[in-house]
Amino acid sequence: MIILLIWVVVLIAVVALYLRQVYSTFSKNGIKHFRPIPLLGNVGKVLFRIDPMAYDFCNIYNSFPEERFVGRYEFLTETVVIRDVELIKKITVKDFEYFLDHRTFDTVSLFSRTLFLLKGQEWKDMRSTLSPAFTSSKIRLMVPFMVEVGDQMIVSLKQKIENSADDYIDIECKDLTTRYANDVIASCAFGLKVNSHTDENNQFYQMGKKATNFSFFQMIMFFLLTTKLSKFLKWGLLSDEVNDFFSTLFLNTMKDREIRNIVRPDMIHLLMQAKKGKLTHGDSNSNDEAAGFATVEESSIGRKKITREWTDRDLVAQAFLFFFAGFESVSSSMSFLLYELAVNPDVQERLVQEIREHDAKNGGKFDFNSIQTMTYLDMVVSEVLRLWPPALASDRICSKDYNLGKPNATAEKDFILRKGVTIMIPTVAIHRDPEFFPEPDKFNPDRFSEENKHKINVLSYMPFGLGPRNCIGSRFALCELKGGFWLRFRLRK
Repeated sequence: MIILLIWVVVLIAVVALYLRQVYSTFSKNGIKHFRPIPLLGNVGKVLFRIDPMAYDFCNIYNSFPEERFVGRYEFLTETVVIRDVELIKKITVKDFEYFLDHRTFDTVSLFSRTLFLLKGQEWKDMRSTLSPAFTSSKIRLMVPFMVEVGDQMIVSLKQKIENSADDYIDIECKDLTTRYANDVIASCAFGLKVNSHTDENNQFYQMGKKATNFSFFQMIMFFLLTTKLSKFLKWGLLSDEVNDFFSTLFLNTMKDREIRNIVRPDMIHLLMQAKKGKLTHGDSNSNDEAAGFATVEESSIGRKKITREWTDRDLVAQAFLFFFAGFESVSSSMSFLLYELAVNPDVQERLVQEIREHDAKNGGKFDFNSIQTMTYLDMVVSEVLRLWPPALASDRICSKDYNLGKPNATAEKDFILRKGVTIMIPTVAIHRDPEFFPEPDKFNPDRFSEENKHKINVLSYMPFGLGPRNCIGSRFALCELKGGFWLRFRLRK
């Protein structure tokens, strides 16, 4: 018994010494950070859903106002949170080759082959392959599909109102916007006619819910896979059922189109062209037309001509990523926009007035030109993406040792970021920094008016990221968002 107790004491001492060593990097280098909880680091409250992720990033960002960057431990893994926007620009643009990749959180499912998780040259080649599919000339052709989906949503809602004994119905906004986003992606990415407002339990919608709803176990696995354990854990973000459904759907649709010579200007058609090497940017300057203030531009990496041949699995993965991003991100942004319009009736009335004037001039027609000319709608959407960014933060892996400079003005030495360490860019915290956006918690679309938008530090506004690894689908997302709220006015008429 005594021997056992001795061994227990020795084991505890060894673990304590090990944890002390693991959690000493930032202290030794004068990097400010919160005191870590043994084994959990600084993610315990998020992991157990005590604090939301957005609060966690804002808390660490606001707690060290004099620092250019601060430390954060995810379990036993150190990450560096970048606060200085000039340093963020340097990392994401000038020294991009040092921070080319995202960290891995899926090693086996379709998601592991998506553009988001591909690395190095393979990512560059896929970005170049897909980039022509997301130019304004291609997205312009998809806007009618969005309007068609919106029309069926409006018809369904009006029918429900007419059938209501009280002349009104209660709607759960996130459910409504998710069904809209689901049907848009079904049409634009997979060429399917789906009406999730009338056929509420259709298979495409159900699979979308399964793909985007994460259990507590999945959240734990996600955090673990972002650590060094990703080399040993063979786990995928998606179930076999979801993998098989989207793979079969995509491949069967592609085969059917080839047999029947069907051409429809959607994502499957564009991916089929990409596989044949026929998808190009073209020479027209219209490819660079913006869909709003938040639109991000393609870098030179995405404009290179690529001859690499991709497998069917690679193409299926990109179609799924298109679905995944549109299903959750767009529906969440639409929900936040509905909320802000409800609590800011003055903004709502001004937006309605612009939509009325647009409809009077265009005979009720909505297209890509509408998206470019409705300035107040763009201001409203831009402010929603500031206050409620789709991605709360973005990450990069350091590919080789990198000098981050001094953590603050009084530090005596530079901090060398070692190869393999993750940096985090806290988008939501920067968007709510009063230094960049006065009264940051106030919903104020006038920040993005012609008179004011030049005052915005472009480095502080990044709803779709910065640098070559920004969101490839910003134009599509903005068109879908704006189309959805133009349709909301039609329901009100």
